[in-house]
This record gives sequence, C-alpha cells and structure tokens, in this order.
Amino acid sequence: MENVYVSHVEDAVTFWGQSISRIHDISKLSDSLAKTCPTMSPVFGTPDHDKCRATYIDYGNSEVLNRSSIVELPDDLQFPAIAQKYRIWGLQLQECNNIEQGMTFLNQLIADKKVFVQQKVTYKDGTIACQVWHENIDIGEEVANKGFAEKCRNVSSPEVKTDLSVCSLKSPSPWTSRKFERPPMREPKTLPVLIRSTINHKESDTWMEVNCGNSFTGARVRTPDVNFGNAKKNDSKLLEEIKLVKDERDSLIAKSSTLASQIGKLQLDWKKEKEIYEETIQDLERNLQSAVGDKLKSLASKFEMLRSVRHENEKVHSEDDLLQAVIVVTEEKLVPPSSLSNLDETWEKYNLAQETIKNCSDITKLSFLINRRDNVQQELLSSVDSFMLEVDELPLNARSADLQVLLSALESVYGEPCGIKETDACFDDFHKWKQAKMEQFTRVRNDTDKFLGALSSWFCSNKEFFDLSSENSLESSEVIGNIDEILDQVESHVSKELDVSLVEHDEADRQIIIHAYNRVVQCIHEELHLISLVTSKYSTSSEFKKGIVDWVDCSPNINQLMSVKKTIKGLKAKLRWKLVERSSIEDSDESNETILAEIKDEVKMLRNTIFSEIVREQEEYRTLSSLVQKWFPELPLLHPEAGILNYMNSGGLLSGTVERDIFDAEPMKELSSKRPLVRAEIENRMVLLKGYSVGVDTEEKVVERAAKYHQAWSILKEDSGLMELVCLFFCKADPLVYLIVPFYPEESLAAVQAKHSLTSSEILKVMGGVAHGLQILHGAGIVVGALHENNVFAINREKGIIGDFDFTRDANQRSSITMVGFPHVTAPELKLGQTATEASDMYAYGCLFLWLSLGSNKITTKQDGTPDLNHLTLDPKMKSLLSGLLRCGDRLRAEEVRAHEYFQSASILVSSTSYEVAEDTPADFA
Repeated sequence: MENVYVSHVEDAVTFWGQSISRIHDISKLSDSLAKTCPTMSPVFGTPDHDKCRATYIDYGNSEVLNRSSIVELPDDLQFPAIAQKYRIWGLQLQECNNIEQGMTFLNQLIADKKVFVQQKVTYKDGTIACQVWHENIDIGEEVANKGFAEKCRNVSSPEVKTDLSVCSLKSPSPWTSRKFERPPMREPKTLPVLIRSTINHKESDTWMEVNCGNSFTGARVRTPDVNFGNAKKNDSKLLEEIKLVKDERDSLIAKSSTLASQIGKLQLDWKKEKEIYEETIQDLERNLQSAVGDKLKSLASKFEMLRSVRHENEKVHSEDDLLQAVIVVTEEKLVPPSSLSNLDETWEKYNLAQETIKNCSDITKLSFLINRRDNVQQELLSSVDSFMLEVDELPLNARSADLQVLLSALESVYGEPCGIKETDACFDDFHKWKQAKMEQFTRVRNDTDKFLGALSSWFCSNKEFFDLSSENSLESSEVIGNIDEILDQVESHVSKELDVSLVEHDEADRQIIIHAYNRVVQCIHEELHLISLVTSKYSTSSEFKKGIVDWVDCSPNINQLMSVKKTIKGLKAKLRWKLVERSSIEDSDESNETILAEIKDEVKMLRNTIFSEIVREQEEYRTLSSLVQKWFPELPLLHPEAGILNYMNSGGLLSGTVERDIFDAEPMKELSSKRPLVRAEIENRMVLLKGYSVGVDTEEKVVERAAKYHQAWSILKEDSGLMELVCLFFCKADPLVYLIVPFYPEESLAAVQAKHSLTSSEILKVMGGVAHGLQILHGAGIVVGALHENNVFAINREKGIIGDFDFTRDANQRSSITMVGFPHVTAPELKLGQTATEASDMYAYGCLFLWLSLGSNKITTKQDGTPDLNHLTLDPKMKSLLSGLLRCGDRLRAEEVRAHEYFQSASILVSSTSYEVAEDTPADFA
C-alpha cells in the first residue's frame, strides 16, 4: 500500500501522481536546480533530445524551451522520473462521448488529494495498474457505478501492452483470449525437458519451420507413410511444449525485471537511509559539542519566562474574578424585604376591594363596600410604612451600580452569556474544580521550587572546587554527582509549571467555567430584577401614601365642580339676557350706539369669562378623574349628576357645559354646504365648529371614535402630525354633535397649491409630517379612509398635519364618500369593493405626494389602475419611494416611508422636529 498525491487526471481511469515519500527529494531537487541552473554553461551544438526535454514534476507534461534556456547539469542532479502514471485496475473506458464527463468525475474525486494505491501490475510503458482508495472509498467502484468505465472481462499479462483507452475495442482473437484468461504462470517445469532435448529457442523455431514445412510439402509430393500420423502427433506435442516454454520464459523475464527494479529501489532507499543516518550522526556530534550550553540556555530561557509569569500572577490566579463574582452573588446577595410579601397580599386585597366598588351597580351596597375598602386601605397604609422603612435601610442604588459594573467586567472577559437556565449546582462544580486547580498549581510550584533549590545548592557546593586558589578535598566524582538528573528534573518541573500557568483550558474545564459564568449572570439579572421590583413598589407605595394621606379622614366630593357649573350656568343666563338686550336695541328705531357698544363689550367679556370657567371645570374633571382611577372609583356612582364617567369615556373631550349659543359664530358656507360649519373665537384663538347629524344609536360611536383619535393625538400633541380636537359637545335643541377644531384658513394642500405651489424642500417637510401622522393613527388602529388634498394641511408651508374626519362614519363609509369626490386618491382595491385599510391610506398618501411633485393629477395609469411612473421625470429616490406606495399588493408602511432613503438623504427627521404654530395661525377645512 502506497500513499500518493494526485496531481493530474488524464481520463476516467488514468491519472498521474507523486509518492508522498518523495516530497523531501522533490524539495531538495528544486532547491538544487534553483541554485545550479543560473551558474551552468549553456548547451552548444545539437543537444541530445532526451536530455533537452523539460518534463514537469507534477504529471509528466512537456514543453519546448528556448535553446538559450538549456544548460548542462552535473551528474549529481541527474534524477529519475518523479511523477508516475497510474491506471485503475480492472477498468476500461466505455464510450467516447463519456470521456470528458468521466475525467471530470474522477478529477472531483481525487485531484489534488492524497490517495492510497495498491499496485497490481506494471505495463511496458511504465504505467502502474492499481487499486485506489480515498477515505475508505474504492475509487474504481465509484467510477464503474457511475458508468464512466466498465470492468474488464480479460486481465492482460503485465508484459503485454494493452490500449484500454481506445473507445472502440475489438474482440481479441481466440488464442489471445485463451492466453489472457489462463491462470498465473507456474514455475517453469518444462525447461528440463527442453534441455534434455537440447533444443533452444532458435533451434526450435528453425526445427518448426523446416520440419513442419517439409512435412506439409512432403504431403503433397510423397505417398503417405504409416508413421505419418504419429510424427504429426509428436510434432504437435513438441510445438505445445515449445509454446509453454516461451510463455514461462517471458514470465521469468518479467519477474526478473520486477526484481531488478525492486533491487534498484531498495538500493536507492538504502543509500538515502545511509545519508540520513550519517547526517543524524553528524548532527549528534555537533550537538554534543554544545550540549551543556544549549541545555543551560534553554533552562535559563524557561526560567526567565517563569519568573515573568510568577511576577504577573503573583496575586492573580485563573478565574479568580469569576470566583469573586460567585461570592458576590451568593454570600453578598440582597435579601428581599420581609414585608414585601405582606405588602403584595395587602395590595391584592385593596385592588380587589376597589374593583368590587367599581363594578357595583346597587347603591344600597355601596356604603358597605366603601367601609370594607377603607379598612383594607388602613391596613395597606400600615404595610406601606413597614415596607418603606425596611427599604430605606437597603443600599439599593449602590448594590445595583455594583452589580452593573460586575456584569460589565465579566462580559468583557467571558463574552455574551448563553440563555441556558443553570442551577446553583454548577457553583459546587466550579468550587471543586477551582480547588483542584489550586492544589495542582501549588503542588507544581512547590516541586519547581524544590528542584530549583537543589540546583542552586549544587552550584554553591561546587563553587570552591573550581577555584584553584582554594583548598578543596572533594573528588571530581563527588562534584559532578547527579547533575544530569537535577537538570532534567528542573527543566521538567519548570516546563510543567509554565504549562499549568499558560496552557489553555480543555473543553471540560471550559464547560465548568461557562456554566458557572452563566449562573452568575443569571443571579445578577435576578437580583437586578429584584432591586427594580422593590424600587417600583417603593415608588408606588410612596405615591399611594402621598396621594391618600389627605383623604384618610375625609372623602372627596364634587362641591367645587358643581360650584363651577353653577357659576357657568349663571353666566350663560346673563349672556342670553345680554344677547336679547342687544338684539332689542339693534331692532329698535332709536338705537343708541354708545349703549350698544357697551353691551357688545359686556357680551364679549361674558363669553371670555364663561370660557375661563369652562377651563376651570375641565381642571376639576381632570382632578376627579384621577381620583376615580387611583383611589375612589365610587365617585361616579355617588354623584351621577356630575357626568364624570362621560368625561372619562371621552378622554376629556366631551363637555356638557359648552353650548352653541355661547359662541359668537360666523357661518362658513364657502367651505362646506353639507353640514353646519361656523367660525368662532375662543380666548383669542380662531376655531371651527363642525356640526354632524347624529341619532341615538350613533352618539356612543361618535364619542368612542373621537376619544380614540384624541388619545392618539395626546401622546405627542403638536408633534403628532394630527389636527387637535379642542372639544366635543351635543346640541340640546337639535340632533347634532359639534366638534371644535383649530381654524387654518387657506392652509390646506389644495389651497396652498392653488395659491403658490410648494417647493421640493417644502414638500419633503410637509409630507414627512403627514407620514408621521399616519404612523400615529395606524399605530392606534385608526384607518383614515378620507385622506385627500382638502384634509391635509401645510402649516406655514413647513408642517404637515392630517385634519380630523367625520366621526359619525366608519372608515369604509368615509372611503366611499372620498371615492366619489376624490377618485384620483382612491386605491384600486377600494374601487373593487374591498374594505379600507392602512394600505389604502398609504396609496392615497402616495397619490398626494406624486400630485405635489408633478403639480397635476393628469397621470397615465396602468391596466391595474395604478399610476405609470416609467415615463415620468422624477428623482430616482423619490421614484423608488412612490413605487413602493403606488402599486397593488404590499405597500410601504408609514414608518417605512419615514425611514426611506429619500427622507434620510435630506436629513429631515420629522419625528423629532418641534413646530411652533402661532396662536393666530388660520386654517382651512372641508
């Protein structure tokens, strides 16, 4: 079996390779050629073809060289062939059209790889037939199974050169087949017969020609002889024996050739082994000359390294930081306050009592529930006091900071922890491992110190022996002693200590460390969570104590609210009287302008006073709502006349005090003919009152939708990209609901574009704000369904906001109305009858963006109803953005639009921009 490196594949069954055992020979030959060739003389005259042929050492390929590049090489560089041609035993090529595929397949299997070959025979051209294995795979079987070669029916004799690579191989003659198929040649037993007959090869051939020729010739001219048959039989036997002798001769010649080759190879191997042996002896002799110096130099180098390692690790040992962390999270662990569980139980009882009161509908049982709640409240106050006193003694902030620092330090050394849940048992394993490591480290260090001390003592005791001036009675044998053993022991233990100090942990050690580290991190997170929980409960308890302390001996009431309501009621009555008085004076024939002006001033002052009182009323409602949500859920049940629940359900938007009559309203028929729309002034702020017809079945839905919108706006308020809802109130005389919103005259996109179109930078700012508004609404689960140029505003040509919409209709109803009035912003799926979605809002947004950019709604559409952007001259980034919006199927979401490169490239961060809107800024609405 031989290890061969495959360097070239010729076909599906033939390849070239180099023996791995000759790598050193190849390297030495390459070095010798590189040094010798530049110094040799060029060849003159006609070079010998064999010596001038340049043969590559990888797979025997050849090329033609320039005459000037050929030099004479000395005899010591004459080298036998390095590459060897191999053929897979027992296979022959099958079809011509499969050769390239077969070569590719074999190339993938063994090219540039090490294979094992078992030689079978050697052909005349030097090709070796062999069996080939690579990683326990029989390559011949693989090639045959793939159909790139077929197994030979006849195995040729090593002396017969058989061309198996020919695609169309004809069947051999019967004699040849018989020769190929017979078993291996026996030992030449017929040779003595031929010798006794004194017949050599030439004589036998001549005898055959003469006698056979004469026999056949004689058969034509002579009469038959009675002995002719016997002679013919003898001649046939003799010919067969001659043939057998010839075959045995050829076999012996082949065997002798093989033996000669093996002998030559053995001689070469012996010569190499001898050279290696001689070199080894020379190296040993050279090493012996400096053995003592080399040994002391090596020992000194290791000793110097050991000194450095001991100095660096004088007070630091392996995983000491992790051991200290284990101590911190186990022995110094923060203990939860003992009153925490009692506090949690009391809070649970208190919340249950509050929930019972909130769900109570029987006013007769309310008093009992309130008394029970008050008792639990006193118990909770006591638990809160105990808990807060106990927590005040705990160093929560310092402990949290220490744990954060410890966690950061551990992560910088050991990396990110894995999420596997560990137990405290890994700490025991870590302690045992750490103790064993420390014992091993201590034992190794003590052994090193012991033998270093012995070496030092040897040097000291023999110092005087080498001093010629001193009188020393020691013998040389006593001086030398066992120094070799001491040096070996010192070097061994120094090396061992270096290994223990510097060697990396094995897999088992790493697993112990990792498990301990993961558990430490888990303990840190658990303790940090505990600290956060305790801090949160402390904050909640403190807020409870601070909020409830004023109501321990008394309960809140609505007296202040009802007083404000009474004041507003009186002011409204006085306002009505003044309005009647003003109307009477205006209708009389003898009107006094001075008195009329005074009355108008009084009316204006009364309105302002009413609005101020309404603000006070809203503050009272906010206070009572906070008390209801936190401590006193019984207030709406005890005082239903106050309308606290209505205020809370509307998110503070609905007002029962505001009436249509208290406004000095001016009709705005030019803006809308579909619904009552008036303009008014509230505390020097222009607002619109938008009236919507409602029924008994729609009032609750209107409040719910408006409250949901108002809650979405209240998160960021002016920075939300949405129009503010100032107030919502129902008309007492008519089935109308009025919505009060800011008034922005001539600020809608339609009005702005008609007056003076927005520039590209202004479009970017405005549409960035609109995208932000859509993100807020969609995040709250609100679909607009009515996004068009009259319902989007460009405040001061910079700030884009989405206007309010008809809360008496749902998104589908609003989209149906929009489809009639603004079909250019209606998504294709809405025209097919599908429901309005966030995606349809984004389509309308894209249409508005495209309209602002082009200044026209006349855009060619594709068959699916979406705008055709291919023939429009747009910024590539804008076209990319619009392509994600104006298409069927998945569209960009609002947050994806804001993060798009078109907005990012302009460095406009709409989400964090604060817009300052003047108090008298007008607005438009439809």
